Amino acid sequence: MFSDRVDAGQQLAVKLDRYRNDDVVVVGLPRGGVPVAREVALALQAPLDVIIVRKLGVPFQPELAMGAIGEGGVRVIDNEAARGFGVSRKDLATVEQRERHELERRSQKLRSIREQIPLAGRVVLVVDDGIATGSTARAACRVARAGGAARIVLAVPVAPAGWTARIGNVADEFVAIETPEWFRAVGQFYDDFGQTTDDEVAACLESIPSAASREHSELVHQEPPRPRNEEIKIAADSAMLSGRLTVPADAHGIVVFAHGSGSSRHSPRNRYVASMLNDVGLATLLFDLLTPDEEALRSNVFDIELLGRRLAAVAHHLRHDGDLNILKLGFFGASTGAAAALYAAAKLGTEVAAVVSRGGRPDLASPWLEAVESPTLLIVGDRDQEVLALNRSAQLQLRCPNKLATVPDATHLFEEPGTLRTAADLAATWFLEHLSVGS
Repeated sequence: MFSDRVDAGQQLAVKLDRYRNDDVVVVGLPRGGVPVAREVALALQAPLDVIIVRKLGVPFQPELAMGAIGEGGVRVIDNEAARGFGVSRKDLATVEQRERHELERRSQKLRSIREQIPLAGRVVLVVDDGIATGSTARAACRVARAGGAARIVLAVPVAPAGWTARIGNVADEFVAIETPEWFRAVGQFYDDFGQTTDDEVAACLESIPSAASREHSELVHQEPPRPRNEEIKIAADSAMLSGRLTVPADAHGIVVFAHGSGSSRHSPRNRYVASMLNDVGLATLLFDLLTPDEEALRSNVFDIELLGRRLAAVAHHLRHDGDLNILKLGFFGASTGAAAALYAAAKLGTEVAAVVSRGGRPDLASPWLEAVESPTLLIVGDRDQEVLALNRSAQLQLRCPNKLATVPDATHLFEEPGTLRTAADLAATWFLEHLSVGS
């Protein structure tokens, strides 16, 4: 399936491309996983590090694993395998002591080349050249979890069928290019599976500039964005879209509004909600996802994929704004805009920290709801019975943390006295919970 580890890494990078714009660290498992991880890091323009683990092999057949150890004192023992092979506690202790010495030797050598990159709060892609028993991969994921990783993705070119059940719940996501039914060893799926040396591992680490980790450190300590209140334009597809950006002093999150059919960035209801979010320290971007000419074609208003792509393009623009890219991102959608927000959240993954729908039509995003990872709040007036039923049905499809909140005495447009304020308070509370630093 793969000519060598470089080829495997390049193919694996394609499967992981959706993490390109996330705060990612790629970690390889020495030794064979590091050349694979290097190709992933290069493709995603992400920092590269290692998680040092050692397999605990059965004394009379070392290629068979009965556990693994890792940095930070992590220890994974397959007691059932050890008993099955007749390994005594004394034998296990002897193997573990020998491998602990090797772990420390490799750690001293590799950490002299590259200081450990902080994993706290970041997406960690744990990469190996393949999975056999999974002991070392489990140990590596536990090391990453102990380091404070926000999300762990275990990614390999090849693994046996049913491998995720064998690994357990140590990772948040599992990625494999191939999972063949007939599986004897990882090496059978490579034309060239020669042993990777310590020097080759060191060369891989040295080939990826360490500036990426310094940039992360600088980002964490970056000053809050400057206050702004201005009209902006963003290019998306072939259109030039208009928006109103408001950034209060000491902003700690930004919310992009996706308006519903027949509405725009000038909508008094969404402007009211935006002003309340500004009052609690959240930046807002009221945005038109269609040009005036595009709005004239009614089908565009209900083209959820078109609207969602435009919203994702806006998010991409914000992530590359040197002043705003430290702010966590949220989406606020009304009517059809809520469906667009959920579509974009499904495509952007963990890049979107929270979604709020007000009087929305999440049912129009039904094909993508299961893929949404962002915590989602659905706000509906309790007198808007038809839309309330659609929201309840859509909520059953969501797999992310979610909540359905009803506003007493409110109809679809929240025109009744006090109802829009209640909805805005609910939205502000949700965004503050999920967009604030440390959340």
